[in-house]
Amino acid sequence: MAKQDFYEILGLSKSATQAEIKKGYRKMAIKYHPDKNPDDRTAEENFKKAAEAYEVLSDENKKARYDQYGHQAFEGPQGGGGFGGSGMNMDDIFSQFGDIFGGGGGFGGFGGGGRQRQARVKGSNMRIRVKLTLEEIATGVEKKVKVRRKVKAEGVTYKTCPTCNGSGQQMRVTNTILGRMQTATTCNTCSGAGEIISSKPNGSDAQGLITREETVSINIPEGVTEGVQLKVGGKGNEAPGDSSIAGDLLVLIEEIPHETLKREGTNIHYDLYVNFSEAVLGTNKEVETVTGKVKIKIEAGTQSGKILRLKGKGLPSIERYGTGDFLIHINVWTPQELDKEQKQFFDKMSDNENFKPSPNKLDKSFFEKVKDMFS
Repeated sequence: MAKQDFYEILGLSKSATQAEIKKGYRKMAIKYHPDKNPDDRTAEENFKKAAEAYEVLSDENKKARYDQYGHQAFEGPQGGGGFGGSGMNMDDIFSQFGDIFGGGGGFGGFGGGGRQRQARVKGSNMRIRVKLTLEEIATGVEKKVKVRRKVKAEGVTYKTCPTCNGSGQQMRVTNTILGRMQTATTCNTCSGAGEIISSKPNGSDAQGLITREETVSINIPEGVTEGVQLKVGGKGNEAPGDSSIAGDLLVLIEEIPHETLKREGTNIHYDLYVNFSEAVLGTNKEVETVTGKVKIKIEAGTQSGKILRLKGKGLPSIERYGTGDFLIHINVWTPQELDKEQKQFFDKMSDNENFKPSPNKLDKSFFEKVKDMFS
């Protein structure tokens, strides 16, 4: 099922400013907040959708990629991008976007100040680069990479923080001209985790973590472009605590330049050189595309600069808008060294009517060909 447009979820137009995006999210979050809609699964799903939309649109880089590629900019087989494939839940939403509600992890305003929630600590994200060939981009590929990530040591145990009693927050009451006000601050004992270490195995750090090398499988969808960032949820560094969640592995795509093919969006360009005799008499050629070899026919009398277009033999669109074309640029190779017999032949032909240039209206100029190629 197609995902709902992020702007539509927040009730915004695509020209919305960051201030309007924040305002739109707060409006939807208040409308569907679980404190206001207890035991309402539909409201909870709408609440998550609004948070997912805000996560992308509030980040200028993510917003730019979304505006260009839509949901496909963040979605791989691992579910990169958004909450759906990253393992985040309601606690994660409150911990990440608590500032929208005026601070803290709760939702001050409902039920006399809202309910306290224990913030789930998330480990740090990790970033790697993956290089792909044009052939891999054309079909999609599974890559296995080795990463060194922090994980909880075997045997480590944690206990509830005695200072905040597991909430991750300390409440402070101050007297103001408006009366007594209660504010929440991050617990300085557990740094907001709600847990502290109780048993630390040998070889682990102060948080009970060790560094371990793991092999991670990354399914890369077809049609990705240079600079696209995919997300593998839960494969970053882990965080201390039994209720914590791991960070994400962010995968930056790099494209390996091809020796003979040039990419232009979803189109592929290839320079094919034919000799003078082949151009005059015509011939058949075998050309290597990104998805395999194809046979093409060079018509007799083919001019240098002619472009042959193989429909659908280019690269697929990451947005699923179809597949580009494979453009073959014909270049007639003029011999640079001739023997005596060859020179005599061409001297004899120099005044022949068939050898005199006589372009017609169907023979387009170089600039017309360039214009057609980009139109």
